[in-house]
Amino acid sequence: MNSLAWPRPRQLPLPGAPRGAAFGTIVLNEARLARRQPLPLIGSIGLPVVLMIIFGEIPSSGQVVSTLGGLTLFDVYLPIIMVLGLTMLTMLGLPGPLVSYRELGVLRRLSTTPVPPSWLLAAQVVVQFCVALAGLLIVNVTSIIAFGAADPKSPAGLALSSLLAIAGLFALGLLVAAVAPTSGSVNAIGRLAIIPLLFFAGLWLPRALMPAVLQDISNYTPLGAAVEAIQDSMQTGFPPARPLLVLVAYAVVFAFLARRFFRWE
Repeated sequence: MNSLAWPRPRQLPLPGAPRGAAFGTIVLNEARLARRQPLPLIGSIGLPVVLMIIFGEIPSSGQVVSTLGGLTLFDVYLPIIMVLGLTMLTMLGLPGPLVSYRELGVLRRLSTTPVPPSWLLAAQVVVQFCVALAGLLIVNVTSIIAFGAADPKSPAGLALSSLLAIAGLFALGLLVAAVAPTSGSVNAIGRLAIIPLLFFAGLWLPRALMPAVLQDISNYTPLGAAVEAIQDSMQTGFPPARPLLVLVAYAVVFAFLARRFFRWE
């Protein structure tokens, strides 16, 4: 336990201290730990920015392609790159620390203090949520300033789509944390899940070029729905109800399953 970079219970506020102060202390500690382990930050922010630069520097990326629905290659891949960052964060960055805490007995030991162990999970979600928002904001702003991307047609739709995408994917990440037996298995589960998820998001074959059956499947996957909602918000206007409802359904179902099967020891 001494090898963990986790503060001893006495560093937390006393039982009589405000509950918000105790939770704020946990959030700050989790943020410090996330800074010391930057791999999730690189995957959720650095990788999307690098990919966006690569696509932006392709000479033909700004040309309209009729087979892509009249969009440019850059327009098609920008939402996919945004969702890629969220996926890397939620499948690898979010569940890893939670499973590690359980495996090392941190959650069990925290249950003997005035602070409930569920606060540790909530603090991890808050930290990763801030990282997710930062990644999405950086990609959007950079695409507009550096590569001349158009402003989103529906900023409200983009905000709602992004929040629902985060909710659905975070719930999936918490489900992985609930069922993964060890911290090592998190990487195996995450990597196996990422490949089909990103395929249906259109990373290797844009959704507009998929056969009809693959498009139908993509529409009801969490990443496919997220890409559709985000792309519609950026290119046409407020997204239709279907992809938004799909994301809500994933958030509710995965969150329920994560709570049902999460093991504290």
